Amino acid sequence: MDDFLSNLSSAMATFTFFYSTATFVFIYAMFRDHFPQHLQDDIQKYGRKLVNFAYPYSQITFDEFTGEYMRRSEAFTAIENYLSDKSVVSAKRLKADAVKDGQSLVLSMDYHEEVADEFNGIKVWWSSNRTTPRSFQFSVYPAVDEKRYYKLTFHNRHKQIITESYLASVMNEGKAIEQNNRLRKLYTNNPSKDWNGFNPKWSYVAFEHPASFDTLAMDANKKQEIINDINKFKMGREYYQSIGKAWKRGYLLYGPPGTGKSTMIAAMANHLEYDVYDLELTAIKDNTELRRLLIDMSGKSILVIEDIDCSLDLMGERESKKRKIKEDSDMDPISKKVKKEMEETTDGKVTLSGVLNCVDGLWSSCGGERIIIFTTNYIENLDPALIRRGRMDLLIEMPFCCFEAFKVLAKNYLKINSHKLFEQIGKLLGKTNMTPADVAENLIPKFEGENVELRLNRLIEALKATKNGVARRPNQKRKRRNSNLTNKKKK
Repeated sequence: MDDFLSNLSSAMATFTFFYSTATFVFIYAMFRDHFPQHLQDDIQKYGRKLVNFAYPYSQITFDEFTGEYMRRSEAFTAIENYLSDKSVVSAKRLKADAVKDGQSLVLSMDYHEEVADEFNGIKVWWSSNRTTPRSFQFSVYPAVDEKRYYKLTFHNRHKQIITESYLASVMNEGKAIEQNNRLRKLYTNNPSKDWNGFNPKWSYVAFEHPASFDTLAMDANKKQEIINDINKFKMGREYYQSIGKAWKRGYLLYGPPGTGKSTMIAAMANHLEYDVYDLELTAIKDNTELRRLLIDMSGKSILVIEDIDCSLDLMGERESKKRKIKEDSDMDPISKKVKKEMEETTDGKVTLSGVLNCVDGLWSSCGGERIIIFTTNYIENLDPALIRRGRMDLLIEMPFCCFEAFKVLAKNYLKINSHKLFEQIGKLLGKTNMTPADVAENLIPKFEGENVELRLNRLIEALKATKNGVARRPNQKRKRRNSNLTNKKKK
């Protein structure tokens, strides 16, 4: 009898619960469908005030997409990264958001899940939420179809600490996690005729170059100077702000082909963990396009313009302007007008002033923590205005292979730190102009089982051959190129 009464009581309680729930749902549906909207708003507003009066907690909502153009919120991304590890430990329901590097899944807490966090003894709660539209609709922006957001809940008495200290800590830690975990990219600019909402200004591939300063063939002291310089730049945000200068730094890498300029750029990018933007100037129509590309770059990046002397006739541009002014002064008004109309109908081009404004003008301050690198094989062919201090802050010569650089290559390719043939190789390198690329080519095994001594002897023979007849060929090429440029300018 007791069991029967107990089961009956439980059944009645369950029935009462479901009946009450169904009644509430019915009343809410009637209220939503038949009450005027302004009356619903008033009831909800005063209802929230009543709840807030008795509810001692505050909430902050962080939407995924914000702004006029529905850009993904940096705060949402930082919170997502911050909560990733905590979610795996605390949340009972997880979801796999993306694949990182094509190998592992990135886990985060599922929708309508909650995890707790603590800051200076204060307990807070984070929840992941999603709202979906009542009817099907198609939009370019995913936020219209589905709205995702995080909600932070905390006690009212801790509001000042949460808003002033805790959220700043979450943002900083979230950005640091993103920086450490992100897949770095190598960008190249697309032709402007293809720019639209679906084809961006930059396209990219994963940046997977293995170069580092440890494997870079260069004099150890000079290498350390460069490392110290870029480390100081990376940590110098407050310093640059204090002196009123844009947080950027310019480097010019110059030297013969094969001396490791591209490898130096890759080593810098890997050391700083920056993205690389390889800018092809010949694909840009004019200075306006150059500025638009610059604006579309992200921070923590390296802008690279390789072989700057081949991309544009920067050296002769100012002389041509002077000649143009002199020619215009000798023309009659009608001829000037016809010439001006013809010039306006032709396509524009990237000019020296446009590049200088990109490097050192107002547009150079778009985006913080940026390094600009120019490379050239012939520094003497560059306009002095392009490489003065303040634009190119550090000029780095990439010379022919010295003995210190050879020892780095021997460690990389042969896995040795010393050998009886090193002394002979050192003497030959002191008398011969051979690039690190040529030295490395002689150290690469040409057939299976080729030992260290055979490869070192092959390098010795190559050094002797270069010393006897090919040593000055790079300089001879440079002299011929300079004479050709001089003859063209005279013509």
